Amino acid sequence: MKKLLFSLLFLLFVCNVKAQTSLYENPKFDSIAKSHKIIAVVPFKTQVKLRPKQMKDMDDEKLNRLEKAEGEGIQTAMYSWFLKRKKRGKLQNLEVQDPKVTTALLKKKDIDYNTITDYTPQELAIILGVDAVITGDYETDKPMSEGASIALGLLVGFWGSTNSAVVNMSINDAANGTLLWNYNKKVRGSIGSSPEDLINILMRKASRRMAYTKND
Repeated sequence: MKKLLFSLLFLLFVCNVKAQTSLYENPKFDSIAKSHKIIAVVPFKTQVKLRPKQMKDMDDEKLNRLEKAEGEGIQTAMYSWFLKRKKRGKLQNLEVQDPKVTTALLKKKDIDYNTITDYTPQELAIILGVDAVITGDYETDKPMSEGASIALGLLVGFWGSTNSAVVNMSINDAANGTLLWNYNKKVRGSIGSSPEDLINILMRKASRRMAYTKND
């Protein structure tokens, strides 16, 4: 009986995850991607949803720093994900801009985490000198990055892995701003303890329909 109940609960969990996943690929993504030589990932805009009780010891400045750390953590994790594919020979003829370079170029234009959404993906791509740019939004109940988790735990006694996360990421072409790829996924339950774990889970299936990594 217990095994049957567990199986039913697991099935409901899987169905819930699949029901809340959407993936879009531009029909011309394959042909457009062939001309791309370098892409960049910018920090994801993050929203960490805390309960009112937890917000008592968290002011706006601290929350902003926490969310900024999360957004940059996702950016770095995505960069690492691409590098691993490149090392395996799954990302031929495509370079991914180092996040440090991305940050420096944006800073020269007075663009930071708080103002990045004031610019279109095409504008960001042109500023960064890349062929396409990956942008995204990230919403979570608990922070994924280790530093942010510890900081939040010390402030409001809130420890543990994320139990709910929503990521919406897009790839836009620099030439005309065309949306080439969009992936929106919500996952419930414990999904790991680092941004790398989150990105690996999210990209496991989605990457099969991403022109840059279809041979993965």
